[in-house]
Amino acid sequence: MPLTFDTLSPSLGVRKDAYGNPVGKALPGWNGCQRLPDVDLVGRTCRVTPYSDMHADGLYEAYARDDGGMWSYLPYGPFDSASAVNNSIRTYQENKDFHTFVILDAEQPVGHASFMRYDLPHGSVEVGGVTFSPALRRSTAATEAMYLMMRHAFEHGHRRYEWKCNQLNIPSNLAALRLGFTFEGVFRNAQVARGDRRDTTWYSVIVEDWPQVRARLEAWLDPANFDANGVQRRALRDLPL
Repeated sequence: MPLTFDTLSPSLGVRKDAYGNPVGKALPGWNGCQRLPDVDLVGRTCRVTPYSDMHADGLYEAYARDDGGMWSYLPYGPFDSASAVNNSIRTYQENKDFHTFVILDAEQPVGHASFMRYDLPHGSVEVGGVTFSPALRRSTAATEAMYLMMRHAFEHGHRRYEWKCNQLNIPSNLAALRLGFTFEGVFRNAQVARGDRRDTTWYSVIVEDWPQVRARLEAWLDPANFDANGVQRRALRDLPL
């Protein structure tokens, strides 16, 4: 179906200006966003906390349990020491404006992820550098950590929440869709990563999507969805958006 004023206006709040041209939904009083505050994000299965140097030892130990394959699509790693972990995170925070949080399971560091590419005038932020140790991957805590970070962004006024990954990184692409992100396209030849061509897939959740995405994630995370052994009764992929 071709895009027309009639097909766009109900869902996007499109209206006509004084010249009869379609323009976007009015945002009265919009003044942009602030950087997200450094606070603990507490869930049932994990805590997401601002990065501190004291987390480096735990992250190094958690990442050292991987066979090395976890680094294929990340711009950093593997690490040979806790100081290397700390230096990497600090370098990205200082030079690329990563805003890094550590994921704790039973108060042990098991991964980290960053808010990045802030576009504060327009209310957009990306979650990136998502680094899950073997102990975190495919766990309830992994999903809850991503939910907590997404909720943090929308509760502080952001209108767009982005996820980008290498097109060949199948687990990351599937994770974005599972979490409720919408696929937006592929940026071809977007980067040279580790000496290889990288085509980057773009995903987003926007503020108009958030109520339904939130309800779906919270329904899956509800303790009633898990048996006494912590096994899910219903998979997140089976819950409709």
